[in-house]
Amino acid sequence: MRQLLKNYSSILLLLGGIIAGSILGLTLGKQVLILKPVGDIFLNLIFIAVVPLVFFAISAAIANIDAGQQLGKIMSAMSLVFLVTILIAAFFTIVVIWLFPLEAVVSVPGSLPEMKDAGNWGDQIVRLLTTEEFFSLLSRKNMLPLLIFAALTGFAALKAGDAGIPFRKFLVSANAVMKSFLDIIMIMAPLGLGVYFACQVAELGPQLFKTYASSMKIYYGFGIIYFVAGFTFYAFLAGGWKGILLYWRYNIVPSLTALGSCSSIATIPANLEAGKKMRIPESINNVVVPLGATLHKDGSSISSIVKIGVVFALYGRDFSGVDTILLALGITVIVSIVEGGVPNGGYIGELLVMSVYGFPVAALPAVMIVGTLVDPLATVLNATGDTVAAMMVTRVLKGKNWIRDQEEQQTMPG
Repeated sequence: MRQLLKNYSSILLLLGGIIAGSILGLTLGKQVLILKPVGDIFLNLIFIAVVPLVFFAISAAIANIDAGQQLGKIMSAMSLVFLVTILIAAFFTIVVIWLFPLEAVVSVPGSLPEMKDAGNWGDQIVRLLTTEEFFSLLSRKNMLPLLIFAALTGFAALKAGDAGIPFRKFLVSANAVMKSFLDIIMIMAPLGLGVYFACQVAELGPQLFKTYASSMKIYYGFGIIYFVAGFTFYAFLAGGWKGILLYWRYNIVPSLTALGSCSSIATIPANLEAGKKMRIPESINNVVVPLGATLHKDGSSISSIVKIGVVFALYGRDFSGVDTILLALGITVIVSIVEGGVPNGGYIGELLVMSVYGFPVAALPAVMIVGTLVDPLATVLNATGDTVAAMMVTRVLKGKNWIRDQEEQQTMPG
């Protein structure tokens, strides 16, 4: 019990701050606005940390890839499975939000600027992916160009070979420093978010809770359905009815580990052990499961769409249209990849949402709160989706009879 409380201590503190803020906002009313600078300081600290944090996290990860570990076909099949399952989770979340629209207060602090008319699709793509000056990359308003620049820097450092070794070491060191920097800032999170929530409740009233209650119903309702029906479907695609039996027979321990540890990384040993029992070949299991803990996050995919839906609802913007949905799917893929290498990585995705859709920063704490509330189930979905992904990778590489073949190999005399 003590270890469980330790694992969830940060979430419990955040929830405590939010609850305390809600009580203050309801009891003190507009008087609580005198504390608003405290919340603003917390947000500004996150804003100044996010640009170097994203740059060093992405560039360091790419720059230090071991080419000998690419394993050709396994990596290709794994990338395809990860991408498809993340997009499936995101797409069906969008459908659920269309069917069950989020309830929200339409008028929130901060005006919503109109998205600029770029003239044509070519200009829009240029503005979305690049900036005209280097210094513009240092603005949180240009998160997507920053991500691209960081990736290219990582590839360049990798391509430089021996000459790039000192620079690659610098990227790793700087990444560790920026992670520590964010950890220090997040000590202030319960106070910062608590004050923000108190101010929102004071300005908007109790009806604000409808937004969060609505988002929780969608996330936990659809998340549980996806966990049961979605993973069952994937297991069936991977190995038929026997695949389903193997997956659910041995997925209990990883699921409880993920729920108890609140960490996809901490669930890796349980997933590796479960993967063996699911008959996944060791060569595939040992590659897909560890990398999946960082790159494959179905739960984060669902929460990313819910967060986007919340912001659209808060500002009365219609969450529809081909360009809006495609951007949402693209952001979801990026968030799912970035989250694993960055502490509190969901905040990076939230800033990306603000940047791409042109929302004011006043919307950021709202999605941070949603992220905190959905974290337990998101962790379970993120972690336990890795073994079923490994089963599907095995199906792609080994054929439809892979379970029978693995069982025959295991029963053969030494």
